[in-house]
Amino acid sequence: MEFKDKVVIITGAGSGFGAAAVRKFVDEGANVIAADINEGSLVDIVESVAAAPGTTVAVTTDVTNRDAVQNMVDTAVKQFGTVDVLINNAGGGHPPQFLHEMSEEQYDFIFNLNTKSVFYGVQCAVPVMTENGGGVILNTASIGAKSPRPKSAAYNSAKGAVVVMTRALAVELARFKIRVNCLCPVASETDFFKSVTGQDAMTDEQRKFFTSDIPLRRMTDPDDVANAMVYLASDKASFLTGISLDIDGGKSI
Repeated sequence: MEFKDKVVIITGAGSGFGAAAVRKFVDEGANVIAADINEGSLVDIVESVAAAPGTTVAVTTDVTNRDAVQNMVDTAVKQFGTVDVLINNAGGGHPPQFLHEMSEEQYDFIFNLNTKSVFYGVQCAVPVMTENGGGVILNTASIGAKSPRPKSAAYNSAKGAVVVMTRALAVELARFKIRVNCLCPVASETDFFKSVTGQDAMTDEQRKFFTSDIPLRRMTDPDDVANAMVYLASDKASFLTGISLDIDGGKSI
């Protein structure tokens, strides 16, 4: 078990990519802080991994609130002594909308959720990692940061900022032996899709539309992203920092 006794914080852990990551890391023996704003979803994920080799502790966290993020990190230290891996995965989009028609409040919310949350996570976790002699930070961006779709400018821009922030942090934090990378998934049929469309599931027509420009002709499965997270957080990726890994079935080619 590669992550035995390692301490991993995962935000947005209640569903989608985050929930898949919780399962992967605890299967590898990690002690996981599962953070999400939805307390009910955290109860479900913790119960689902109760038999896994690692330990999971749920912390209800609003990643747009610095005090809540600090509490998340403090809980990791109190429960397990340190933080080895921080996965800034929480994020969200908006219903299709032209940027010039969006309210300032909507714009601020999207940037706070997707970008400022990374800022808070880094500010709170880096001092612990530095004291610990190093660590790994992973940020979930989006292929939309590189191949934007119309009516998603605010979301795409926020995720673009995450990509650039990742590269800048990789340079800044290398001296502390902290690696920083990000992941850029293509669309996935998760709660994220539900949040921006209001639908419980995609129609066949929508699925065909989203996969039409993906060479592998399918959407991202949460395990695709979780597997990449495990790899990037592992010693196998010890010389990788500042990269943005496209998990997109070839869409960005």
